[in-house]
Amino acid sequence: MNIMFLGTGAGIPAKARNVSSVALQLLEERNAVWLFDCGEATQHQILHTSIKPRKIEKIFITHMHGDHIYGLPGLISSRSFQGGETPLTIYGPKGIEEFVKISLSVSHTHLTYEIKFVEIENGIIFEDESFQVIAEKLEHGIDSYGYRVIEKDLPGPLLVEKLKNLGIPPGPIYQKVKKGGDIQLPNGSVINGDDFIGPKQKGRVVTILGDTRYTEKSIKLAEESDVLIHEATFSKEDQQLAYDYFHSTTMDAAKIASKSNAKKLILTHISSRYQTTEQHDLLLQEAKDTFPLTLIASDFMQIEIPKNS
Repeated sequence: MNIMFLGTGAGIPAKARNVSSVALQLLEERNAVWLFDCGEATQHQILHTSIKPRKIEKIFITHMHGDHIYGLPGLISSRSFQGGETPLTIYGPKGIEEFVKISLSVSHTHLTYEIKFVEIENGIIFEDESFQVIAEKLEHGIDSYGYRVIEKDLPGPLLVEKLKNLGIPPGPIYQKVKKGGDIQLPNGSVINGDDFIGPKQKGRVVTILGDTRYTEKSIKLAEESDVLIHEATFSKEDQQLAYDYFHSTTMDAAKIASKSNAKKLILTHISSRYQTTEQHDLLLQEAKDTFPLTLIASDFMQIEIPKNS
């Protein structure tokens, strides 16, 4: 599980930061990439990475402001030209289906794959045997959502040494043991496979929030996250400005991380008013004063999320 930041700026592109897009790479878990927001020129950013558009399985849009959606038509079209044949599901607030369909229609774009749309409300918006995704409306000028991605607990490891100590050599029988339940051995004895499986491995949790003021809803959504990605458009010195524009400061993000007991906070959606290294260092330090395990995202930064022991 790997997070790559394709765009970390707010509002308009800047020289050092493109507008919002985050890729959650789940290549080992499901041979797929999930994209969160798709600001202008996201596909250009992807060209500088190893991400293959045909691997993008799902796109989650936090809200309908242009710096989070203007890259969608181009990426969707290019995915078709680049061999994309598998279905693509787009999740987002009301209006996302209309926006995409009108863009493709008036540009006479014909796709080689099916697009499914899910216009979201609060609650579970996706679930299968491996993952669950929960959406929660935040506090912004328009409907803006945060997403909690939950990896379900993984099966425990096979206790190979314990099997060998019983004289059971590696082979096809190990596959039967992994499935659990009673298993008859070649010598006629019976073992319970469950006795040879270690404790389940706790799944990981990633929370990615859209644009928002400080809100208690974010705390619940981010609870015990391995990684919390939170906008920090403004410095704590610009608290009133952040409130007026329905955004957060570095301090707001740090408080959410601390109260939710997240393991790591990553700041993104940084205003172009802060462009120097010194300004970025100041933003980072403001957050670290409250939540030490904080990073400030830059375009193309990658974060590995190790499996829980």
